[in-house]
Amino acid sequence: MAIDTPVKTSAGRWSRGPSGTAGAVRRARAPRRLWVKAVVTLLLVVEIYPLVWMFLTSLKSNDDYLNNSTWSLPTTWEWGNYSEAWTTGNLGLYVQNSLLAVLPALALMLLLGTAAGFALQIMVWKGRSLTLLVFLAGMMVPPQMILLPLFTVYFQTGLSGTLWPLILTYTGTGLPLTVFMMATYYRTVPRELFEAATIDGAGILRAFWTISVPLVRNALLTVGLVQFFFIWNDLLIALTFTNNQDLRTIQVGLLNFTGDFGATQYGPLFAAICINVFGTLLIYLFLNQKVMKGLTSGAVKG
Repeated sequence: MAIDTPVKTSAGRWSRGPSGTAGAVRRARAPRRLWVKAVVTLLLVVEIYPLVWMFLTSLKSNDDYLNNSTWSLPTTWEWGNYSEAWTTGNLGLYVQNSLLAVLPALALMLLLGTAAGFALQIMVWKGRSLTLLVFLAGMMVPPQMILLPLFTVYFQTGLSGTLWPLILTYTGTGLPLTVFMMATYYRTVPRELFEAATIDGAGILRAFWTISVPLVRNALLTVGLVQFFFIWNDLLIALTFTNNQDLRTIQVGLLNFTGDFGATQYGPLFAAICINVFGTLLIYLFLNQKVMKGLTSGAVKG
């Protein structure tokens, strides 16, 4: 039986000892902590186990995949699947095409979105609220509705057979969300900074490049990473506008990943998927802290 014994603290006051109220609170919290740890462990297993299974499958031969159990370990560790996926499977070409389509679109999206967010929140002009609503309305348009008209336009202008349809479509479809996120972030930037710059003689362009852009660099990184994953993992737009095997992006390439004589080579296929998944995962893990700062930080605190 625990005894609630008063204990004199260093400040000369009396408080309950550890065998009293504090001990009861700890005992009450113990089952709750155990339940939380169990849930976290379960979530880790659910998240990590598919990645482990995918990696082990990428090291199997075709005979292992077709004749043995799905959950069995590889009988021989086929590390050559990765080199075969990169060379024979043309994964290197698909990654190159994805970078050539994603990076220019991402740069245009961030440049135009940041400029639009600055104009909509910092500059004062008639109709800016209506303009922001127009950008928000663009987020409600399903991409499936614009594919056929865009395909016709690109064909008539001679852009088909290049990566320009992907670059322009990615920029246009990602711009509404970018403008909305940048405009929201610009609301936290104090107007006094731009007023002081105007008094010192800075123009609009100088205030934008030398003051606003450094202040929103964390937001730019956050928005850029979000949009990068959206574009990189796109299949619908890339499948619609890439009519040439040499223009396939990585997602379209994985969809049509075959070996000699058109047969699917499961080992190299899963190796290519691992390169795609773990590559993007490493990018996110490396930039995770900066993304969190971009979501929570502002120009001035206090």
